[in-house]
Amino acid sequence: MTAFESKSKLVIGNDRFAAGLPAVKDLSQSRIHDLSDNGQHPFAVIICCADSRVPPEIVFDQGLGDLFIVRTAGNVLDDVGMGSVEYGAQHLHIPLIVVLGHEKCGAVKATVDADIRHESIHGCIKSITDKIEKSLKKVRGAKDICEACEDENIRNTVDEIKRNKVIGSLLKAGQVEIAGAKYGINSGKITFFNSI
Repeated sequence: MTAFESKSKLVIGNDRFAAGLPAVKDLSQSRIHDLSDNGQHPFAVIICCADSRVPPEIVFDQGLGDLFIVRTAGNVLDDVGMGSVEYGAQHLHIPLIVVLGHEKCGAVKATVDADIRHESIHGCIKSITDKIEKSLKKVRGAKDICEACEDENIRNTVDEIKRNKVIGSLLKAGQVEIAGAKYGINSGKITFFNSI
């Protein structure tokens, strides 16, 4: 499957989800055994937010074994998350990597609110907000600062993946493509930022 075909499957699946017409999924024991016996062959890596309103298998209307998912608050990556992306692209030969952000992102709002109030964020959450802070610096002065920061954060994660040595060599060889996308919390629709 090509990256273009993978993206098309995701777009068609999201159209079904947003229309309230999800496909019937094969959740049978035979499907479970098939995945066990023959391994997984997902067609897309999805890096997405841990937000409970954005489960990628559901919003893209896909089934068991279809998506290879990395979830963190704010759809940011650390070395462990990036290693998972590398594994999916290099070892599972997945042709498409999608960074899926969403509207009303709590991690982005926490970063913006702390910045407005000149407050420090403590604990492990700071490792998330520090990454989002890079996006916030680029969009200060935007009319809707949270929305602009959400969009920039998606782009920054895409750029970070592109700079990864393993993914960069796969990109150069034409073996993988990367796209940013954003989920509409109110509409259920996903908009892709760049074409494949």
